[in-house]
Amino acid sequence: MISPLTTRKCETLSEMQACFALQREVWNFSDADLVPVRLFVVANKIGGQVVGAFDGEELVGFAMAIPGNRHGHSYLHSQMLAVRQQYRNGGLGRRLKLYQRDDALARGFDLMEWTFDPLEIKNAYLNIEKLGAIARRYNVNQYGITTSPLQGGLPTDRLVAEWWMKSRRVECNLGGEHHEKFECRQHIDVSAEISTWKGSAGTRPQALAAQERNREQFTKAFAAGLSVLGIRREENGSAQFLLGAWDETWQY
Repeated sequence: MISPLTTRKCETLSEMQACFALQREVWNFSDADLVPVRLFVVANKIGGQVVGAFDGEELVGFAMAIPGNRHGHSYLHSQMLAVRQQYRNGGLGRRLKLYQRDDALARGFDLMEWTFDPLEIKNAYLNIEKLGAIARRYNVNQYGITTSPLQGGLPTDRLVAEWWMKSRRVECNLGGEHHEKFECRQHIDVSAEISTWKGSAGTRPQALAAQERNREQFTKAFAAGLSVLGIRREENGSAQFLLGAWDETWQY
């Protein structure tokens, strides 16, 4: 009999150790780049989150968040989300995010943030279109060059997702409706071929050139007051980030 997947908070040291092991499995980091077990333990004790997805007793996914404060506004920063390969493409990542949201709202948070690679189209689509996050900050080489083969040796440029969890935009997206229409003032293209380019030393310069081009476009657009509010996917797997004006009154 197949065990149903359950999602719940991780509490014990052995569960934190299982999160650490799954992190190593998913990202294939060297020891220097791994988030240590003690940070999972601390996150759980200082008002953060360590949420696990379990197949029976086996941990198959997790999300870890730590509390933050910017300009007097408290929020949760979701540092990591991992799903074991054979459990992907079934909505488990979204399920973990929704558990995080329910727990955060119950404790009085209205904002969760995390970073994501704009070159990874599938994950970007989940964040912006499925969850209803927005992005208006771009961090250049946030973690330095990492040992994970998933990064392909490129700088770790990241967009910062802002998930205003009580907003109408998020409520609409989670309810299966599309968020309010907005005027698209700019679009930024991402080729589906970048994932392939990153994987080979011979084509990696093409991936780097695409990243640098996108970096310039995002930073200029954000400096002009635009935000990522949508993503349009093409039949060939490529995508366009759609940018428009974000009204901060929409956050609540």
